[in-house]
Amino acid sequence: MNSTKLIWLNGNFIPWEDAKVHILTHALHYGTSVFEGVRCYNTERGPAIFRLREHMTRLIYSANSIKLTIPYSTEELSQAACDLIRKNEVKEAYIRPIAYYGSGKMGLNPRGATRDVSMICWPWGAYLPHDQVDLKVSKYIRIDPRSSIADAKIAGNYINSILASQEVEGTKYHEALFLDFQGNIAEGPGENFFIIKKNTLYTPSLGTILPGITRDSVIQIAKHLGYSIVEKQLKLDEAFEAEEAFFTGTAAEVVPIRSIDDRAIGTGTVGPITKQIKDYYLKTVHGDTPEFHRFLTWV
Repeated sequence: MNSTKLIWLNGNFIPWEDAKVHILTHALHYGTSVFEGVRCYNTERGPAIFRLREHMTRLIYSANSIKLTIPYSTEELSQAACDLIRKNEVKEAYIRPIAYYGSGKMGLNPRGATRDVSMICWPWGAYLPHDQVDLKVSKYIRIDPRSSIADAKIAGNYINSILASQEVEGTKYHEALFLDFQGNIAEGPGENFFIIKKNTLYTPSLGTILPGITRDSVIQIAKHLGYSIVEKQLKLDEAFEAEEAFFTGTAAEVVPIRSIDDRAIGTGTVGPITKQIKDYYLKTVHGDTPEFHRFLTWV
């Protein structure tokens, strides 16, 4: 990966190479950290961070879900992100805020461990660098919401995604697709899922999925473009019968889906509505749609 000069750690900017944690950091042993993925894009007015406040609000929500108190407000975290971009003199970057239980305590209960917050940024291109992706339905299911807090970005939850990603590594498939504990389509390892049929977008309802910020952005964009949105439980058969399908995510952005388990979606090409939404999304993040400037925080 491409490094930058500075990392924000507990309110201070330190050199990239000096950002270290103790080997007894609780999160290293038990997955007790929460994180966000945020993107900064270059625009005509300079760098702008997409949906910054929403990401920082969700970071605090995720932290609260594991009783990890973050000693910074949404506004303070947002300002730190802007300062990080400015000090590192980057125009486009991926930003990773992370809060975690540190050292000072061993054992499952993290009470007594330090509580640390950090923020890193670095240049990062397309997460799924393909015009279209082929999916395999994973043998693993999305984490049952009765066994964890499914709508929080808790690091420990992501072993689920890691296993699914490793399952397709070295195969002809580009990404996995999770079903939930009821056999409904949930999401990808790091992406939300949409299908299109008769000018209507369908996406899995909340409950077993992460309420993605890019998902919400695409829903708002699609409504602005005149399309109907239906959030419901989706079965695989409905996806197989769809005219188009795509993934969304901060890292992935908008990625057209060509096939699921070797069954082509629609014509197997990028559908016109998917293309329109993807193009509009990319215009939005680069500041070229004034009606959605509210999504941007200019650095």
